[in-house]
Order: sequence, then structure tokens, then C-alpha cells
Amino acid sequence: MTPMIPLHFEAAIGGLLIDTVVGDPTFFTHPVIWIARLAHFIEHKLYAQTSSALSKRIRGTILAFAVLAIVYTATAYFIWLAHLVNPWLGIALNVWLLSTTIAAKGLDQAGKRVLRPLQEGNLSDARMYTGYIVSRETDHLDEPELVRATVETIAENIVDAVVSPLFFGILGGAPLALLYRAANTLDSLFGYKNDRYLDFGYASARIDDVLNMIPARITLILLALAALFLHSTPAKVIRMVHRDAKKHPSPNSGIPESACAAILGVRLGGENRYHGSTHFRAYLGDPIRPLNQQTIIGVTHILWTTVILLFAICFIGMII
Repeated sequence: MTPMIPLHFEAAIGGLLIDTVVGDPTFFTHPVIWIARLAHFIEHKLYAQTSSALSKRIRGTILAFAVLAIVYTATAYFIWLAHLVNPWLGIALNVWLLSTTIAAKGLDQAGKRVLRPLQEGNLSDARMYTGYIVSRETDHLDEPELVRATVETIAENIVDAVVSPLFFGILGGAPLALLYRAANTLDSLFGYKNDRYLDFGYASARIDDVLNMIPARITLILLALAALFLHSTPAKVIRMVHRDAKKHPSPNSGIPESACAAILGVRLGGENRYHGSTHFRAYLGDPIRPLNQQTIIGVTHILWTTVILLFAICFIGMII
């Protein structure tokens, strides 16, 4: 039976395969960079430090919807033009653009860049590479804290950089996947609770929360299944998420982080430093095992097990 909404399982498989094998080549400017430049350009036009809180929220909302509309429309337009030249060119562009929204290989590489200097006893380089993937200060962190930061980032991005873009890619191809990626980029740029972005970035943060709501819950199912292959159990994952996910300040990020904590048998959360100030993040999971180099290897195993499950789901969806 043909679904009422045409789904893009073939494009999703292609995009996931390209990311798994190739990752993000360095010889071109990644679409996220263009999205960030567009967002900063519009911010420069709209932001006014002296405006009221309400005005900042309105201006920030205009920015968010403008960026999302431009990204979606431009992506759909370029795919349409490519399809006019040759249908196969349109298909190829759709698959390739979708692949740029997925970052499974990039997450794996980020984890290995931290792991390698840790294995060599080089804390200085490990701190530097951890600083590339987290916003907290890393220059004072010891090995367990560097491991925690890396694991938390990879766990959170199983939703943000794998499941969510694939979910929206299945629903609407590259245009919808890039719209999601734009929303995620806006949150990373403006979703801060500081003087500048508390109100101006409000819409960007809320849109990202809303878009991730369903994919984060799908991720819970995937991680519960992944537990079967990773010396854990679905029941343990579900119990931990039910107990701890709500402690996280994000309505979505607590799900993959507490699920991964359950599978790994570690405790995440604790004190993080941002711009000289210490903030406490609620604990997720139980400290059954220590946070060490093996924990980074473990979270990458969780990542790739999830990717394999996603391949299987896409193949099943394509067949039926």
C-alpha cells in the first residue's frame, strides 16, 4: 500500500551510506557553514541591544523562520533545477545533500581524536580536541572529566546528528533534513541563556526542542534495542531514562545521555565551567564503572549499533 505521504527511504539509505563511508569531505564548504553565515548576516540586520525583551523575541523569531524558509526553499529549488537537467542528477543531489546533514562518522572521528592523546598520556592535546566539540571550558579537566564531556556530546548527538536528520530526510528528503539542520544550527548559535541571546535566541532554542521531540523518543527505542547487542538490557535503559532524563535541562538531550549512561554503566553529569562560572548538571546514570578510555570506545559502539539499526529500518521501510 502506498503511504499518503511519499517517504524517502532510498535517499535516507544513500545519505547514511555516504556519511558512513565518506563522512564530510574537507574540499568544500559544508552547508552548515553557509547556514551559520546566513544566520549571522540576518542577526546583524535585526539585533538591537537597546530593544525590549519582547522586541528581541520578535526579532529572533523573524530570524529563525527566515533562515528556515530560505534553507528549505533554496534546497528544494536546486534539487528541482538538477532534476530538470537530468532526473538522476536530481536524485544524486538530493542524496548527497541529505548525507551532509548526518554526522555519524564525524562523531566517531571526534571521539577518536580525544581518545588517541589520552592513550598516549597527552592531556594537553586531549583537552584541546575535547574543546573542539563542547562549549564548556576544558583546560582544567582531568581524564575522567574529558571522557565525560566526550561521551555526553556523542550521546546527545546521536539524536541531533544522526536520528533527527535521518527522520526528517525520510519524511521530506534533503530539503526537510536541511531545514532541521538549520534549526539545530540556530540553537547552537543563539540558544544561550546570556544577556545577548536569552530573548533573541528564544525562538531558535524552542524550535530545536520541538523538532527533536519525536526523534529523541525514537532514539530511546533504538538505544533500548542496541542494548541487546551491547551487554545490557532494554529494561535497564528504559528504567534509567524514566528516572533520570527529566533531570536534564533539555527536554530531549537527557534521553540519549541517560540511555547511554545505562548501557555503559557510568554516571554522567556534574560540574561544568562556562566563561569562568561553574554550573552543576544533574547526574544521569549510576557509577557502576569508572569513566575511562574504554568508555569512549563504548559510546562509539553504541553510535554504530544505532546506525546499523537505522540501516535495517530504512531497508524494511523501502521494501514495504
